[in-house]
Amino acid sequence: MRLFVDRAFQVVALAVLCLALMALGALILDVWQDGARRLTWDFLSGFPSRRPENAGIWHALSGSIFVILVTAALAVPVGVAAAIYLEEYGTRSLMAKLIEINIANLAAVPSIIYGLLGLGLFVRGLAMGRSVLAGASTLALLVLPVIILATREALRAVPPSIREASYALGATKWQTVWHQVIPVALPGILTGTILALSRAIGETAPLITIGALTFVAFAPDSIWSPFTVLPIQIFNWVSRPQPAFRANAAAAILVLLALLLTMNAAAIWLRDRYQKKLT
Repeated sequence: MRLFVDRAFQVVALAVLCLALMALGALILDVWQDGARRLTWDFLSGFPSRRPENAGIWHALSGSIFVILVTAALAVPVGVAAAIYLEEYGTRSLMAKLIEINIANLAAVPSIIYGLLGLGLFVRGLAMGRSVLAGASTLALLVLPVIILATREALRAVPPSIREASYALGATKWQTVWHQVIPVALPGILTGTILALSRAIGETAPLITIGALTFVAFAPDSIWSPFTVLPIQIFNWVSRPQPAFRANAAAAILVLLALLLTMNAAAIWLRDRYQKKLT
């Protein structure tokens, strides 16, 4: 009976996966048909224009890359350090349990709430304005719980025998964590971090809430520059009535998908590479 139930669940899961892949394939095919002809170098290197045939996405593409790099610089060190403390040092304290509960709750908060928090804290409270730093700080808060949870799972998957062997050789707690635990958990940490940043690069609501611009005629050159990102530019073009702008939006969607697939492929490559080194 149990074998029958397991097989039934496997069949249902496979059917759901096939349906999801078919729906995704149909969506990508439809977008490709609408926007493939606009994928030219002029489109990738151009700036916004009132004429759809002259419009480009360089300002939005460079803004997305800039924002996600600053987001990673803010969120990854804090997230990994918090996960190491919670998993290796503070598992029995009351403070660690309260932090853990709040992190789990924050991971389920809608992204628009983080946008309101960023508007009140970073844009107005800290006077960052509509800058790259304000947007990256808001996205860092968004992905921080995901990075912490993924890092904790990676640390938890390290066999206890590695820690025990290190202690038996006279290593301290920190030496064990730094030289033994983190290298073994690194593939999982990198994978979870890159997937969390992949979520951030597709977010629109938090950045619109903090006042990210929908029309920027230049690429950001510092963390204090005004900016826009690909999802906001796509939203701007889709909201226009001209069919040519919708073709531009479809082409921008293809670029965003390529960027997301590149990040996911990097996560898989890094995981496999470090797993081979460990084995």
